[in-house]
Amino acid sequence: MSTAPSNTVLSVRDLTVSFASEAGRVDAVRGVSFDLEAGRTLGIVGESGSGKSVTSLAIMGLLDENAKVTGSIRFEDEELLGKTDRQMSMIRGNGMAMVFQDPLTSLTPVFTIGDQLVEALTAHRGMSKSEAWTRAMELLSVVGISNPERRMKSFPHEFSGGMRQRVVIAIAMANNPRLIICDEPTTALDVTIQAQILDLIEKAQDETGAAVIMITHDMGVVARTADDVMVMYAGKPVEHAPAHELFHNTRMPYSIGLLGAIPRVDKVEKVPLTPIKGNPPLLIDLPDACPFAARCPIAIDACHRREPDLVPVASESGDRHLAACIRADEIGADGLIGGLPVYPPVELHESELTRTPREERPVTLEVRNLRKTFPLLKGALFKRKVGEVQAVKGISFDVREGETMAIVGESGSGKTTTLLQIMDLEKQTDGDIVIAGTSVNELHGRKRERELRHDIQIVFQDPMGALDPRMTVTDIIAEPMRAIGMGRDEIHDRVQELMDLVGLNPAHRDRFPGAFSGGQRQRIGIARALSTNPKIVVLDEPVSALDVSIQAGVINLLDELKAKLGLSYLFVAHDLSVIRHIADRVAVMYLGEFVEIGDVDDVFDDPQHPYTQALLSAIPVPDPDVERTRQRVVFDPETMSTRPATV
Repeated sequence: MSTAPSNTVLSVRDLTVSFASEAGRVDAVRGVSFDLEAGRTLGIVGESGSGKSVTSLAIMGLLDENAKVTGSIRFEDEELLGKTDRQMSMIRGNGMAMVFQDPLTSLTPVFTIGDQLVEALTAHRGMSKSEAWTRAMELLSVVGISNPERRMKSFPHEFSGGMRQRVVIAIAMANNPRLIICDEPTTALDVTIQAQILDLIEKAQDETGAAVIMITHDMGVVARTADDVMVMYAGKPVEHAPAHELFHNTRMPYSIGLLGAIPRVDKVEKVPLTPIKGNPPLLIDLPDACPFAARCPIAIDACHRREPDLVPVASESGDRHLAACIRADEIGADGLIGGLPVYPPVELHESELTRTPREERPVTLEVRNLRKTFPLLKGALFKRKVGEVQAVKGISFDVREGETMAIVGESGSGKTTTLLQIMDLEKQTDGDIVIAGTSVNELHGRKRERELRHDIQIVFQDPMGALDPRMTVTDIIAEPMRAIGMGRDEIHDRVQELMDLVGLNPAHRDRFPGAFSGGQRQRIGIARALSTNPKIVVLDEPVSALDVSIQAGVINLLDELKAKLGLSYLFVAHDLSVIRHIADRVAVMYLGEFVEIGDVDDVFDDPQHPYTQALLSAIPVPDPDVERTRQRVVFDPETMSTRPATV
């Protein structure tokens, strides 16, 4: 990649970015090179801390002043490094545009949507305000926002997350940029909204002819959108290839691990995922060795002597497939090396309960006619009720011993409200919640309630937010046991036992949460939930905040614990691929009601309700051949039917 093709929009050569820190110099990006042509999309993937976002911010000239940037970034044959912020401001928003992960922080809350769109047009185009206003309304229509004239006067907080992201894309399209950088543009969105946003990005690319950089941790998104894929690890590209090559002829063990760690919505087989053990290295004073060697299952002595270069490997695409691995040519297209898989298969633990028919297992949780209504209040000083919102509308289900029951649906469907009603032991007027044979409606007094909480515990979405940073691991795991009156010696032994059970080193029991990685913190949360020997564990998006490689280890752990301990799980997640992998039964929730419930394979393979069909069709599959030939449908709530999706 020494010379750039004539239609190259962006050419990056040996880009390095470092930051000063108290511990030493952090080498966040350590030599990134690539060319991007007009109309093509480059997907950049990797774990947190791999350098993806820092690379994009360096291209846009948005890094802090303390960042030291070297190398070359040529945009339309114009060198960007060395330009002042004022000079870069003339390029940003005009020649280059960026779509960030969180649309709410991308928009100024005190200005209307119209003001922000008009500013993007007048700053670069020299349009009059009236011309810019007309063009801004056209852009809102293009990105699918109805009644643009009224919406122009709205503020960002009046829009949903998906609509805010549409506005950000409209701003990015405003000046027909030659390059659009998308940094995790769909991470915080529901799957159906994600599919719409990806459609819009493709539409923006078609309208402007722009080159696109898609930064994401979702390999399904990459499979759908990317022409070429660059995998980054420890600040450097470790594999760079056309999308089809990367997915079907992967040659770098790290890339193989990323793909093996992903649950797939189109796979029926219940096989353990492939976790990548360990954590990425700290990017301070890295030795001259392969940075992935400590985590690599096929590392040899030579891997520790010198960091491998990114060089061409034998492939269908010739010298366009690059890998930084000295054993890349030993890995076959089938992902085998020496006739064996690169990652040894994870052993599947089977429970005795799987041989017992569901109807013969005891019920650990039964929910009958669960309802929850919130009042609508009006008035600043004296509040009065003017209506009510039915968040949950009389749902019923049960969970059996050794079973995972999943509730899926989009934001606002009532999933989390259902969990909170159960965890709050909320008494029901016309229904009931029965936990391990005890009715919530029959509870009297705090002691009875505390006793019932032995049998039900919860694991939250954000492991850092769920753990008190001022408490040691011992105190965090011991807290529920102290609450139920267990003795000190018994607690001490139990903490060690639980840490070992969830794969943590008991010697680290006196450390604080900040000393652990995200996956380890979630394991601490799981250990705490298991401390009282519950019959059922409620899991609220337990892996959504984790990298896919760490997520795989936590999912495998949950499966293993279910088999070993006979646990029941009530699982809520927006990622239906995770649900397909871990659940036995699934309920699809829409506007507070279950619209479909049944065995997970029956629901996923033959969905009957139009809403379920739309949800499943929106999930990207990490295989470009499959993903780009699928027919996607969207749900029409007015007719309660589906129609083909159109870009």
